[in-house]
Amino acid sequence: MSQTTTDPATLSPVPSASILDDHARGWRKKLWRASLVGAVILVASWYVGLLDFTTLANGVPAIATLLGESLPPDFTNITDWVAPLIDTLAMSVAGTAIAVAASVPLAFLAARNTSPHPVVFHVTRTFLNGLRSVPELIMGIIFVAAVGFGALPGVLALGLHSIGMVGKFFAEAIEHVDEAPVEAADAAGATRLQVLCHAVLPQVLPQFADVSIYRWEYNFRASTVMGMVGAGGIGFELMGSLRIMQYQEVSAILIVILLMVTLVDSISGYLRKRFK
Repeated sequence: MSQTTTDPATLSPVPSASILDDHARGWRKKLWRASLVGAVILVASWYVGLLDFTTLANGVPAIATLLGESLPPDFTNITDWVAPLIDTLAMSVAGTAIAVAASVPLAFLAARNTSPHPVVFHVTRTFLNGLRSVPELIMGIIFVAAVGFGALPGVLALGLHSIGMVGKFFAEAIEHVDEAPVEAADAAGATRLQVLCHAVLPQVLPQFADVSIYRWEYNFRASTVMGMVGAGGIGFELMGSLRIMQYQEVSAILIVILLMVTLVDSISGYLRKRFK
């Protein structure tokens, strides 16, 4: 009997030259793109003076002098900062609540798979883009001029600006839902509202909660800036100390803000774990 032998080359084929060439071309494209991004970064850094090491070196003594004048921190008036800190925290909570409440219906209108009409989709997306394009600091100045000093203009500014960001993230979460439950609900004869409530909303609630908590954390930091334009909070105290050049008090307020931001970050981390 003759025994047939199998060619080893047929069992473990060696990659052909064309496959190696395609792999090399892929790496060359990646290298070219990375080089292009690096060139853009270098040009931007040069344009803004980040590569002007002489100017940077000349600024070091001034920074060192300022740091020297800021030490040691002066906590003499710390009791006067409790109420502004509460104002800042309340501003962040209220502003985030406004944003979340308004963003949920707007997100369904701004998502391609749930918007009732393309015109509604584009109008809602444009509206969210408009809110997002105006910095909250500018909104704060406008609302201070409209309703006066205090926490209210800060809440309105944070809330409106946050709608643009939160609504966008909510809409993107809705666009990535699994279509199987939606199709099953449609096949069962559910109305459009029932489909949204029972097939779409349960899928996106964890993402909604995550985005809302992150936005609250951001809004707390942003609310300190709101105080600098007269919208109340600890930022107002910080601006007052800067104007009279009380740098030791400024450093103390910055330390208090840092501690509060750390606390808010810890609370937001705990809440994210609870909503998973």
